[in-house]
Amino acid sequence: MANEQKRQQLYQLLGDLPERHHLSVTRLKEEEKESYILETLLMEINGSEKVPAYFVRPKKTDQKRPAVLFNHSHGGQYDRGKKELIESSAYLQQPSFAEELTRLGYSVLCMDMWAFGERQGKKESELFKEMLWNGQVMWGMMLYDSMRGLDYLASREDVDESRIATVGMSMGGLMSWWLSALDERVKVCIDIAGQVEAQALIRQRGLDHHGFYSYVPGLLKQFQTADIQSLIAPRPHLSLVGDQDRMTPFEGLATIDQSLTNVYTQAGKPDHWKMSRFSCGHIETAGMRSELCTFLQTHL
Repeated sequence: MANEQKRQQLYQLLGDLPERHHLSVTRLKEEEKESYILETLLMEINGSEKVPAYFVRPKKTDQKRPAVLFNHSHGGQYDRGKKELIESSAYLQQPSFAEELTRLGYSVLCMDMWAFGERQGKKESELFKEMLWNGQVMWGMMLYDSMRGLDYLASREDVDESRIATVGMSMGGLMSWWLSALDERVKVCIDIAGQVEAQALIRQRGLDHHGFYSYVPGLLKQFQTADIQSLIAPRPHLSLVGDQDRMTPFEGLATIDQSLTNVYTQAGKPDHWKMSRFSCGHIETAGMRSELCTFLQTHL
């Protein structure tokens, strides 16, 4: 089956998703920070609820710049959401990704996902159940918002839409590779601590290490983790993982790595896939951050 058919098959598993209507984004304020410009946005993208977001850009923006869609993590920190972009978090390195990426010349968008940040109110479990009753899948609704985020980046006159990457940690890492698999506008994918091989997780009885948000009905009848990520090839994909991370079972890492190594080799781009393992748990290390920056600069 051709990749485009597989993408459509995968997309159809994500429940009843909204039509892609006109994109409307309001800039609520703009602030000059020490090393970048911060725009606070309110996005009308899904026909259901408005999505608060941050967009940061380097101070010198006299040309179109490459952009990164930054996907915030979960961590049970429902109050954080997009703030993770500008403040970092306990398991991420300093400086924040806002500072790091704008220093390298990238603009960055980060949106509050359902149940996070300014979209708090209904709990994750409550939203999951309500959406399921209505024929929706929470992960599908999250991915839909992220795809609309790509629409917004592509619409900005100061963004080079041919040079868009996505980066995230944990839930954000999962979002990075799912989004990249579904949408070819993502030219570089980087995930941190987001490699969940489903069968390994089941064997190790690790399902309850993860929230409700990412479970897609019927997924494993048609796709395994590596099958989804194979849809990213031959675009560059860096995966940064911890060998002691209980959220990403060790035995599953080898399964994913071997499968994607084969896929990228067959595609004639073996250097576009790399899984780098670190002796750590569910965190971003200094070594990970350094490799992430190098990979981005090399491929974007």
